[in-house]
Amino acid sequence: MDSLITASARSLASGDVLGALKHVALRADPPALALRGIAMARLGDFAKARDLLRRAARGFGAHEELARARCVVAEAEVAMAMRDFGGPPRVLAAALAVLEAHGDYGNALQARLIAARKLLLLGRLQAAAAELSRLDIRALTPALAAVAQLAAAELAMRSLRPAQARAALVNAQAAAARSGVPELLAEVMEAGAALQRPAARRHGGGEMSLDEVAALQASGTLVLDACRRGLGGGGTWRPLARRPVLFVLARTLAEAWPGEAGRDLLIEQAFNIRRPDETHRARLRVEIGRLRALVKGLASIDATPLGFAMRTLNGSVLAVLEPPIDGEQASLLALLSDGAAWSTSALALALDASQRTVQRALAELEAAGRVRSIGHARTRRWLAPPLAGFTTILLLPSALPLE
Repeated sequence: MDSLITASARSLASGDVLGALKHVALRADPPALALRGIAMARLGDFAKARDLLRRAARGFGAHEELARARCVVAEAEVAMAMRDFGGPPRVLAAALAVLEAHGDYGNALQARLIAARKLLLLGRLQAAAAELSRLDIRALTPALAAVAQLAAAELAMRSLRPAQARAALVNAQAAAARSGVPELLAEVMEAGAALQRPAARRHGGGEMSLDEVAALQASGTLVLDACRRGLGGGGTWRPLARRPVLFVLARTLAEAWPGEAGRDLLIEQAFNIRRPDETHRARLRVEIGRLRALVKGLASIDATPLGFAMRTLNGSVLAVLEPPIDGEQASLLALLSDGAAWSTSALALALDASQRTVQRALAELEAAGRVRSIGHARTRRWLAPPLAGFTTILLLPSALPLE
């Protein structure tokens, strides 16, 4: 490695991005392209950074598979920053295998951390937990250790384990302080503040913090969770996110508890029909039958002269948790509130929805002035201002089942 490449790498390691570029700005050999790509990523020009890293990877010869693998890992991190999840996971997995085979354990650990963070962004929490469990925190640099602990804290928050989240944030704070990176310290502070903000609202009550939500879930109370769209109690969780009609019926019955909900109200809420006839009532009976089967072991649903009523088992209390922000697009806003620019395809992947559904929701939010777009056509990205005052952690998709 020549002296200019070495000097540029040292400048990058010390945080002097412009100094690193001065050494290699006019060079087009693969090592210089890779360093320029990393420098551009740190300056926020992700599109240019990805192009440079791809050119560098193509420029390395067949005998330089380690250098190519490092470029793949760097490009994967840039893609994550761009919220571009279109790349196949096997590419990063192959690069990880090459890094481990050559004994480059530092970059291999970074590759695992990138994979785990991507899974967290997509809401695949169980896979993210498995990936994080493979990390040897002791082998990480202070900066990577801080990022790993931040990922562990987010995983704990989204699985309603605030005590574990706080412990991870303490470790993240210590690692960020050792790294001396101001951005990491700011991120740790923001994550800690999210623990103190309201995470949900109790129907008929006030706002609740994440600790209060976790305590409610663990108290034996039957909870209709409208944030994560499911019914839980006693360590059992029944997801309803993929059953929108059943979720609306369950929520309407839960909000009426301990009373009953009339048939006309249930039909209006579930089917959006204001003047029901016998066919709608027959459809309601079918859906109520499906809901009965789904909530068996947690609650029962009894027919009444006017409609239906949800009854808890063993005299337990029923509570309804509502999102901290209203509207059908709450989860979409929660994703966009992280400050990053998301593509429509990435949002659809994270929400497990069609791109057309996401496009319609974005158009409504844009008309209301709640989101904005940058770029055009395939380069179009969506942004929303941070949702200050409360945390949206429970609105993010695909939470872990309750234990």
